[in-house]
Amino acid sequence: MSDPVPSIRTSDSERDRVAQLLQAHFAQGRLDHEEFTDRLGRVYKSRTADELATVTRDLPERDLADFRGATPSPEDPLVAPPITMRDPALMVPWILYAGVNILCFVIWLILFFTADYDYPWFLWVLGPWGIVMGVVTFGVLASQRSHPGGTHTP
Repeated sequence: MSDPVPSIRTSDSERDRVAQLLQAHFAQGRLDHEEFTDRLGRVYKSRTADELATVTRDLPERDLADFRGATPSPEDPLVAPPITMRDPALMVPWILYAGVNILCFVIWLILFFTADYDYPWFLWVLGPWGIVMGVVTFGVLASQRSHPGGTHTP
């Protein structure tokens, strides 16, 4: 940090600025939880600019990833792994679909055997929802086949 004059008193806005800086360093993994809470307490107890500066003295002013050369080049885009049928993004909706339809079928089956009710209403849940699930699933899988590596080019 810059060299402040030690005898100058700090304001609440300066303490808040340093607290936000500490939060950013905590989020980036430079501080663990215990050290973060200790430093945060020291920030809000500080009275002078020198006391405030000692809290962040060993932390960089800028993130090292901001320096030139540390960012990935635009020629090497990040590629997401391909989605498969075992991916939770597809598996969870299918499990939900199966669970709801099994429940509807069991309710229909109970009505069929106890109340002489034979209209298969559960098919109105099973059919349309199944068509939508199938279209979405095959659309996701087909879009990944047409764009190898999972990248989307406009």
